[in-house]
Amino acid sequence: MDKSLAALTTATLALSLATGLGVAAPPPAAAAAYCGNAWGSVSKTRPAYSNGRITDVRTGGHACFDRMVVDLKGKVAGYDVRYVTRVHQQGSGREVPLAGGADLQVMVRAPAHTLSHQPSYDPPNWNRAVNVDSHRTFEQVAFTGSFEGQTMIGLGVRARLPYRVFTLDGPGNGSRLVVDVAHRW
Repeated sequence: MDKSLAALTTATLALSLATGLGVAAPPPAAAAAYCGNAWGSVSKTRPAYSNGRITDVRTGGHACFDRMVVDLKGKVAGYDVRYVTRVHQQGSGREVPLAGGADLQVMVRAPAHTLSHQPSYDPPNWNRAVNVDSHRTFEQVAFTGSFEGQTMIGLGVRARLPYRVFTLDGPGNGSRLVVDVAHRW
């Protein structure tokens, strides 16, 4: 019997004995979870304007991504989401500095006020509209205001990472714009 066959026979016998004695072989090293996204980082846009108005902006952390949700009273129809060098406030053009390694500009084609120009969304701190301290990818959410039927939100993220954008109906006659940014490529 050659040496490699003898070694294989010895290993097989040892494993058989260990299993028979109730000794389990160690499990293989656990691999990191793969989230399987294929989202990309190019701009995502829908040119239509919404007849609804923004009522809230909120965030949540998930296993593979951080999520920002923009709530509307009415139907969300249009948006433009893209990475930019710097986010600028509409109307004034003032630069809005954001924390993180990349700036994601979220333009919702809906106002954040009523027809009588009363705010429908007006966070106490525009620079820190939502607390994202516990998030892995989001560094800052800044509300930059609403101008001519559009509302801009600056999202400071850790790095230029893949993201997706989609809309959801409900609850009731409302709707939501959802922006998910992956934790990694």
